[in-house]
Amino acid sequence: MLILLSPAKTLDYDTPFAEAPTKPRFKTEASRIARAAAKLGPAKLRDLMHISDGLATLNHQRFKTFARADERPAIRAFAGDVYRGFDAASADPDTLAFAQDHLRILSGLYGALRPLDAIRPYRLEMGTRWAPAADSLVDHWRARVAKALAADLRGHGSKLVINLASNEYYAVLKGQLPKAVRVVAPDFRVCTAKGLMFHSFAAKVARGAMARWLCDERVDDPAALSGFDRDGWRFDSDGSTPDKPLFTRS
Repeated sequence: MLILLSPAKTLDYDTPFAEAPTKPRFKTEASRIARAAAKLGPAKLRDLMHISDGLATLNHQRFKTFARADERPAIRAFAGDVYRGFDAASADPDTLAFAQDHLRILSGLYGALRPLDAIRPYRLEMGTRWAPAADSLVDHWRARVAKALAADLRGHGSKLVINLASNEYYAVLKGQLPKAVRVVAPDFRVCTAKGLMFHSFAAKVARGAMARWLCDERVDDPAALSGFDRDGWRFDSDGSTPDKPLFTRS
């Protein structure tokens, strides 16, 4: 089984960590993309990523100094809502070891990361319509990431993917995995006076919490997903399908 997550825009390079970092599979390719991005300049990065002038300047500087930047494990560097839900700081070594084998973080710069893979500060969304030798990062990474994750699944003797990544990031794999692979994509909805609603913040935290629960419990059977009950989430059998289980919370 593989669990998929999106990365985060918010980064933490200050909090101490004890885990030994590992080498990303596409480290050389990430460095090549960073060098190409550094040549774009702040204005082009601003327009490509639809960010402010300040963020564009920051990320241009990150790409210019990429080769000299500090590194830390991806699961410790990403600090957005998903990773608040995962809460790596409280994970025991066995949980992190399971995550290292079964969790993959899709990345516009690094392609696909294991939790302990060492990364440098960056911001480059998978949906960016640019790449050094392609029309977009999705086009650049599609075959590379699909091949790598298919190999991981074969190594596990599994044909199951739990997709907790956003649509933007899962686009790199859509239609690319072997036909025999089953993709289960949990859906999280908040109960309101107007009915079930999608709430971006709640869904992001829930995705991280479910990824952590899968690693804590060593889950490898999609039927067991109905047992997820952290942070007030409950399985809704009436609104679920086999490949899109629904979880609700008041």
